[in-house]
Order: sequence, then structure tokens, then C-alpha cells
Amino acid sequence: MVKEQGRKLIAQNRKARHDYAIEDVFEAGLVLTGTEVKSLRAGRASLVDAFAQVKDGEVWLEGVHIPEYTQGTWTNHEPRRSRKLLLHRGEIARLIGRTKETGLTLVPLSLYFSEGRAKVEIALARGRRSYDKRQALAERDAKREIDRAVGRRAKGRTE
Repeated sequence: MVKEQGRKLIAQNRKARHDYAIEDVFEAGLVLTGTEVKSLRAGRASLVDAFAQVKDGEVWLEGVHIPEYTQGTWTNHEPRRSRKLLLHRGEIARLIGRTKETGLTLVPLSLYFSEGRAKVEIALARGRRSYDKRQALAERDAKREIDRAVGRRAKGRTE
């Protein structure tokens, strides 16, 4: 059997980068059942309303919606069950220490296959207030406008 190469994106949480200030990013494996893997390979998953939490020294992913596999039988999985994340002991200890700080939470950024294995990218994030979001949007728009002006200048146009 041919081994998969590279990274195949399944789902991405675009709103997370807008709603949270990302401080640190971790890659974690997922404990999944067979029908969950087949459903993910079909590209079906949603990270909306998903979060991670530390319980009894283990990290769990909550609220991820992986729909039931259409060709599955009675062995199908629950779409919104809790899924265990696979991290190194040192990473878990760091997460436990950092999540005890006020305002920090664990948010999944993306779900993907890497070398044929399902992975999730989780971020240690701090929630943004509405004025922070507006400021971040204004900075991004200003940077985009500067890049456009530099591009026009490089092409010889001064419009």
C-alpha cells in the first residue's frame, strides 16, 4: 500500500484567528474510530464551536462535528463525541500550567492528515475584545494598502 505524503487539510477554523490572539501552537494526534477516519477522508468535518480542555492530566477535544459515515452500519460513531488528543507529557504539563492563567483557552485551528495520520493544530489563545478585533482589521487593511502602493510604485505607476 502506498503511504500518503504531505499535508491534506480537512477543516479550518478561520474565525479563531479573528476572535483570539494566538500565543502558542501545538500539533496533536487524535484518537479516532474507523468510521470517523473514513468520514474525515471524505473531507467532512466542522470546527465551529470546538474547543480543547485538560481533564485528569489528558487533553480532550470537545465540540468537533464529524458527521456519521454514510456507508457505516451499526458501528457508526457519535458526531459530537469527546476525542482524546495525543501530546507529549511535557506539552501537556505546559498546557496545564498555561491554561490556569486567566483568559487563556485552547482553540483548534485546523484538522488535517499529515503522513496519513489525522492531526489537529491547537492554539493557546487569549480572547480578543471587540475593539481589539477592529484594530487588527484596520492594521491588516493598512498593510494591504501599503503593499499595493509599493507594488504600483515598483511597476512604475504613480496613481
